[in-house]
Amino acid sequence: MAAPPWTAANGPMDFATLRHLYRARQQTPADLVAAVHRRIRASDLPNVWIALVDERIAVDQALALEKTAQARGMAEFPLYGIPFAVKDNIDVAGMMTTAACRDFAYRPAASSPVVEKLLAAGAILIGKTNLDQFATGLTGLLSSFGPTRNPFNPAFISGGSSSGSAIALAAGLVSFALGTDTAGSGRVPAAFNNLVGIKATPGLISTRGVFPACRSLDCLSLLALNVQDASELMALAKGFDPQDPYSRPDASDFDPSMLQLPVSRFRMGVPAPGQLEFLGDPEARSLYQAAVARLEKLGGRRTEIDLSPFLDAGKLLYDGPWVAQRLASIDAFHAAHPESLTPATCAIMDRGRLPSALDAFKAMDKLARLRAVAAAQWALMDVLVLPTAPRAFTIQEAAPDPAAASAKLGLYTNFVNLMDLAAVALPAGFTSQGMPFGISLIGRRLSDANLIALGQRFFPARSGGLLGAPPLAHPEPPTDADEPTLPESERPRQTLLCVVGAHLSGQPLNHQLIGLDATLVKRTRTAPHYRLFALSGTTPPKPGLLRVPDGDNNGPGAQAGCAIAVEVWSLPERNVGAFLARIAPPLCIGNVQLENGQWVKGFLCETIALTGAQDISKFGGWVPYLAAAANHSAPRAAAAH
Repeated sequence: MAAPPWTAANGPMDFATLRHLYRARQQTPADLVAAVHRRIRASDLPNVWIALVDERIAVDQALALEKTAQARGMAEFPLYGIPFAVKDNIDVAGMMTTAACRDFAYRPAASSPVVEKLLAAGAILIGKTNLDQFATGLTGLLSSFGPTRNPFNPAFISGGSSSGSAIALAAGLVSFALGTDTAGSGRVPAAFNNLVGIKATPGLISTRGVFPACRSLDCLSLLALNVQDASELMALAKGFDPQDPYSRPDASDFDPSMLQLPVSRFRMGVPAPGQLEFLGDPEARSLYQAAVARLEKLGGRRTEIDLSPFLDAGKLLYDGPWVAQRLASIDAFHAAHPESLTPATCAIMDRGRLPSALDAFKAMDKLARLRAVAAAQWALMDVLVLPTAPRAFTIQEAAPDPAAASAKLGLYTNFVNLMDLAAVALPAGFTSQGMPFGISLIGRRLSDANLIALGQRFFPARSGGLLGAPPLAHPEPPTDADEPTLPESERPRQTLLCVVGAHLSGQPLNHQLIGLDATLVKRTRTAPHYRLFALSGTTPPKPGLLRVPDGDNNGPGAQAGCAIAVEVWSLPERNVGAFLARIAPPLCIGNVQLENGQWVKGFLCETIALTGAQDISKFGGWVPYLAAAANHSAPRAAAAH
């Protein structure tokens, strides 16, 4: 059934929907900001926000964005008019940072560099959200500003510590949200709120401007309504920060679309029987098993692994000396104002005074040994598939001892940063009580692109069902009929562009076209005069299309041309320059003839790039080649897509 028409009261706010509304002139960023504030006022969810940007200021910022975009073009703002929220342990210039402790609040002189990047990309900040105090906890119950509750079932916890960010997004009050994730603080609330949560490889996204929870393990997390939106945020947020001592020097060169394994065929690590705990919830177990079965249908080969080194590493986070690093960030404040912390937070922080330097070095040695043991398990798998949390707790269950509840909720998340891993949390169904359940795809460091690509296949952006919480639904893809009929003089001029590889629908660079307001016109083939080659040394892997002489003009040993599967996209002329600037050699744009005789602009490659390239013309296209290469265990660099 098609989703109902978008309304300012409850329409979904994923990126594709808002971009369509803006292109169709059905909304402006200023209109949307006003609508968001009306939604916030109408919401009955308690304690989501710690501070809101004044509505008049936010509307003025949106109007200024509209004016600037008219002069410079919307292509300059990949997040044009997209509203977002920020967890209140992340600095925003001009707003207090509280870390959910009223007496601790301070006013930062500058914003987190990630916040600055998002604002520069055209995103509009709505406000700062509630959290478990000092990001210590996974329940959403520990805050000076009051506990939160789940938007799906108010008897349940929201998950934490990024509780307010997850609720604001699930409730349709923003399009994405920033959280933090040291031990699962972004992934657990994502699971309990039907959201996608990216916890990147530590160091890929700067944590400067994030008040530390456990400094050496902290990560900034990205919460979104679908994987495509989260992937776009990853591309904008990542990057080396020389002022962050934990930033990775290679972060700026890392491409979130850089794949290392064929996501159409992959080894899927699943714990041995008896190593998975669902805390007595058979529905959670069934939902996990169904998710694994779905991944098998997508090409996963189930491989039984030993989860014990991962679980043992996770125990070090709170039972080992790393709890002392949590205390280190607030030691002086805690000593002077112990009453300002919730009792549960205070109890955790006080445990940080117990470990000795001897304990710390022993724990570091133990972690190194566990990483070595885990390496043998990684040799068996490409991705580890786990429940994000064993099950959701009711508020009644968690409130008497939130720290104990958090320890159980973090069973499958606590080890990830200690072991320098990447993770993507994905929605994976609902229980009979209406609570979302989620799984996590976990990979080795810098495997983020693999996890994102596989996540897009498991949870496609337009999959039917809910976006966040009811009544928000996945929108139907906009059609040409949805666009307004404008006078010829007002219609944007378009350029037809033929794509053959990494820019195809579902491929890693397709977001570049979507981000520049391109629309798919048709899937077709070239005229029968081309050869297709798998190029070597390109990131992400790409093919090269080459026109060859016709018929008898082929030289000795040359092969005749054939028709190659392609897509034709319509790109606004105002954005052509921005797109061309992203094309790296050996690819170039030239003229390509389609099977109907039409000539359009399209991707070709320089002949010098064919040295060492594999002729894959017999497959008839890039996607069929990828599938065949994966099924025959082709080299990973060639088989990835």
